[in-house]
Amino acid sequence: MASACSALYFLNLKGDVLINRTYRDDVERNLATAFRSHIINTRDGDNVASLTPVRILGPCSFLYMRASDVYILAVTKSNANAMLAFQFMTNMVTLLKSYFGGEFSEQSIKNNFVLIYELLDETLDFGYPQIVDPSILKQYIFQKGFITEAAKAKREAEAQNATLQVTGAVGWRKDNIKYKKNEVFLDIVEQVNMLMSNKGTVLRCDVNGKIVMKVFLSGMPDVKLGLNDKLEDVTFHQCVNLGRFNTEKVVSFVPPDGEFELMKYRCQEGISRPFSVLPIVNELGRTRLEVNVKLKANFSAKLYALNLLVTVPVPENTAHADIHTSQGKAKYDAKKHALVWKVKRYQGMAEHALTASVELIATTRERKPWGRPPIAMAFQVPMFSASGLRVQYLKVWEKSSYKVDKWVRKVCRSGDYNIRI
Repeated sequence: MASACSALYFLNLKGDVLINRTYRDDVERNLATAFRSHIINTRDGDNVASLTPVRILGPCSFLYMRASDVYILAVTKSNANAMLAFQFMTNMVTLLKSYFGGEFSEQSIKNNFVLIYELLDETLDFGYPQIVDPSILKQYIFQKGFITEAAKAKREAEAQNATLQVTGAVGWRKDNIKYKKNEVFLDIVEQVNMLMSNKGTVLRCDVNGKIVMKVFLSGMPDVKLGLNDKLEDVTFHQCVNLGRFNTEKVVSFVPPDGEFELMKYRCQEGISRPFSVLPIVNELGRTRLEVNVKLKANFSAKLYALNLLVTVPVPENTAHADIHTSQGKAKYDAKKHALVWKVKRYQGMAEHALTASVELIATTRERKPWGRPPIAMAFQVPMFSASGLRVQYLKVWEKSSYKVDKWVRKVCRSGDYNIRI
């Protein structure tokens, strides 16, 4: 307000005055009524001008903004600097929030009339903006605002967090936990999603992963986990020291007791697909279909996929299928309209195939072309990571220096793993 503010109002959404201060006698006293009648009550009407934050009503300029359920209105009779006016009103909201525990609402204003009047006297002098910096004003305006239950809870949470940083105490763990045998189990669980063309080209691939821990440790242990640089889009449990992770790339934390999810992550680059599939499906006239699906495991020969399930769609008018597999069992499932191939234990680097001759029911009616839905796969591969995430070290320190047994496991499971045919 390069020129002075004549009056400042705080109103509720109905336009009722919660608190106001008049700084000059060049304006009338019925400004709130004019604001309610000509601005609030016409906001939903057809008058587009009513939506602007600056209105001219008679000889006065009305500059207003809304914060939560409160309108803040500055009125001046001169040609005011609108940007300065809105900056001042925004700063006033920030100032009052600093006194009210982070809350600014109709109720917080009603509960703090005396404090607000004192602040208005300090922040505007004869309508000219003065200091609105909370850190400065709090040095000589000591009165504390009334704090609602929500604001009180927020303040207590902030205080607890500050205590954690200063004292090292944690709210998610008691300090009197004792175990005869101290153990840590760390599981890397990944779900790989893939869409592959019938030529073997990967069209889309990503991994959603998480690290789940089971902690049975006495006292207040400090755990440090070192990982390679395969992480993307990471979210951590509240126990993790984020500052240390950002600077040193070390996952450092005092863990909760028992089982909890330490972190989640997502990867889209450098993914190792567990299986490659090459399908060949030929339609021979209107009554036959030849299917050949070659499958190769891309993981180490020392590992095994468990409960492999390959679902190969066939037309709905299938009558019979003669199926052969080099491993596992397969059958035609009429309800799924698919050939279902199951392998309980599939060794890494192995290649196997399914071949089938499918007979279709002949019909004289014109049928829609077969849509060729994709092949779907389901599996899990223990001790395999599609993202390439590795645990480089897992260290546990506790002041009593007890022995800790540490176990690290990995498993990769299928998500949407599809191959077009």
